[in-house]
Amino acid sequence: MGVHRCRKCAADSVINMPQHRLALCAEHFMEWVEKSTLDFIEKHRMFEPEDRVLVAVSGGKDSLSLWRILSKLGFHADGLYIDLGIDAGCAYSKRSAEYVRKFARTVSPGVELHVLDLSSVYGRAVPEMAGRRAGGRKKLCSVCGLVKRHEMNRVARELGYQVIVTGHNLDDEAAVLFGNTLRWDVEYLVRQAPVLPADDLGLVKRAKPLARFYERETAAYAIVSNIDYIQDECPFSKGATSLRLKEVLNSMENGSPGTKLQFYYSFLRARQKGIFPGYDRPALQACEKCGQATGIPGLCAFCRLTAPEKATSPANCG
Repeated sequence: MGVHRCRKCAADSVINMPQHRLALCAEHFMEWVEKSTLDFIEKHRMFEPEDRVLVAVSGGKDSLSLWRILSKLGFHADGLYIDLGIDAGCAYSKRSAEYVRKFARTVSPGVELHVLDLSSVYGRAVPEMAGRRAGGRKKLCSVCGLVKRHEMNRVARELGYQVIVTGHNLDDEAAVLFGNTLRWDVEYLVRQAPVLPADDLGLVKRAKPLARFYERETAAYAIVSNIDYIQDECPFSKGATSLRLKEVLNSMENGSPGTKLQFYYSFLRARQKGIFPGYDRPALQACEKCGQATGIPGLCAFCRLTAPEKATSPANCG
């Protein structure tokens, strides 16, 4: 195959995207990603220019690219890094934090980076929290997700941010959708969307501005933009169901470019039309301790997880 030419200027392309029938040079690729992100934000009414946006950053390509894009688009976007205390022999969380801090110094002046150390606040990091329950890696990943969701929301509420944004890409969203569809998990299917609105129980609005981009595209943006990011995956992600689902979807994509995008967009259109009419989400109430929404009486799952052991002082849930 010959070298692909940029559709905009005929220079050598840095990426060919057969699913879009589009090849672009570095300059026009960055412009395309940034404009497409803005269009996606506006189409789904994710946030307004005057809103304070909190970007959940992990040190990976997606979240750091998102932070760069929002900054270039002129949004007030600060970062939040949650130190999960994951070591596994490779100091994963410590190294991730270093990438985030280094990148934060390259963002627009006035932008803040908030760092939350779970061990300092709760006396235990995620591996220790998960260790209180049996279940191995799967349980650890479940606890990790629970902790991140709770703490992102808590920090955003306390610091007055209108929206939390994450760097989930199309590959992430398509894999989650595939898994939920295989199980016909209606509660999760109803809630899967580029935007989850705020509620009267203190849930801060959440958005995924990169959900329409393939992982290959966000990786290319990070490389072309000279973003230095941690390339290692979480050491506990090995064997995760989501990775197997991504392999299946990649095989389908290779045979028919655009499959993932069509799958995800078709779902969003069906969701907008009311794919599950008459479904009532379980009633939520405020947690007795932290005040965040929970579907069970008393303490939410997070506060039960971080409840002090016997003969220890209580942790402040914020």
